[in-house]
Amino acid sequence: MGRVGEKLDIDFVISTGDNFYETGLTGVDDQAFELSFTNIYTAESLQKPWYLVLGNHDYKGDVLAQLSPVLRKIDNRFICMRSFIVDAEIVDFFFVDTTPFQLKYWTHPKGDHYDWREVAPRGKYISNLLKELDVAMKKSTAKWKIAVGHHTMRSVSDHGDTTELVQLLLPVLKDNGIDFYINGHDHCLEHISSRDSPIQYFTSGGGSKAWRGVFQPNKDKLQFFYDGQGFMSVQLDQDQADFVFYDVDGHILYQYSQKSLKKTHHPSYVTDE
Repeated sequence: MGRVGEKLDIDFVISTGDNFYETGLTGVDDQAFELSFTNIYTAESLQKPWYLVLGNHDYKGDVLAQLSPVLRKIDNRFICMRSFIVDAEIVDFFFVDTTPFQLKYWTHPKGDHYDWREVAPRGKYISNLLKELDVAMKKSTAKWKIAVGHHTMRSVSDHGDTTELVQLLLPVLKDNGIDFYINGHDHCLEHISSRDSPIQYFTSGGGSKAWRGVFQPNKDKLQFFYDGQGFMSVQLDQDQADFVFYDVDGHILYQYSQKSLKKTHHPSYVTDE
């Protein structure tokens, strides 16, 4: 990631969630923060802002600690919120807190504890989130609109499609002309094209625990699937969006480009789970 980040001169990094395994952070003084973040991403090119969403494993710990501004004082790169927008001029990134959508975490936690403080009750939280997201997306005048969440929308790997997101979140994305949905959760790299909308789905969850050996096709069009570790870069200008998947050594596995209209500068991003 460091070498690719240097080559692309990236502007910032996106983490698609599950930032701390297995059970999030125990508090703002948890050594896991430095062991799993500060001491890992040491490359000069990665000393840029990191925008992070929460994953289901983060919700098993102290969520308020992971959202705390105290962590930014320890490492000022770390910018983690529930749902938020990053305005990067020609592109708006809409980060969505997807964990509360999955009903099984509420009804069948299987012995796990989920930190639902400031989230419960589920129905009201999701309703408000979707309304605010819809308003924000409608106000956006950016050339590109990208949604980022932890959970899969479409996936052919272990977790597969997330039913609640397909039912509740996807209609909002379609209604507002979202170009791409980027997620983690499944520990692999994927590109899937929607058959009933222009949306492209990208899974960049290859930060760890890969090689699941699961493949279960869905109804959409699979463009690329790599059941292993790696990461993804995105370069955008007014004319074109370029996505590249890399393996752990930085070798290119797959490239996808989508044309647009006008031309401007080339901001760049790296995603990782």
